Amino acid sequence: MKTIECSTNSVEETMALAETLAGLLQAGDVLTLEGDLGAGKTHFTKGLAAGLGVKTVVNSPTFTIIKEYSGQLPLYHMDVYRLTEEDEELGLEEYFQGDGVSVVEWAHLMEQQLPKEKLTCSLRHLGEDKRLLVFKAQGERYERLLKEFSL
Repeated sequence: MKTIECSTNSVEETMALAETLAGLLQAGDVLTLEGDLGAGKTHFTKGLAAGLGVKTVVNSPTFTIIKEYSGQLPLYHMDVYRLTEEDEELGLEEYFQGDGVSVVEWAHLMEQQLPKEKLTCSLRHLGEDKRLLVFKAQGERYERLLKEFSL
């Protein structure tokens, strides 16, 4: 499993890093985001959206579970923080095999339903605006992606 670490010093830097990553993504890619409340998961997703050409406002789908955005590739933004066992049959796996990019916040809460191959990003506070981002590639596709991303 390939891992890379990056640090950012502002929200803007976090979003710019995600925007760069977006340029390497393709249909069917799955990216999971982990981190405490306020770690920057939604800002990271906003950067991905910008990189995918999404023109509408991106915000957290905490209460709706999923929001879909149109861009060069569709962006499926999921926040599974509030999922319960009864919600397991939402069909989220259909998005993972779809024609867009899936981003899942709090993914550890539905680990069994996630594809085995994915890119995981853990965000951690290092200071007020400073963040550590740790990317882990699970699968050959994502190992190649991280190699390209780290060049």
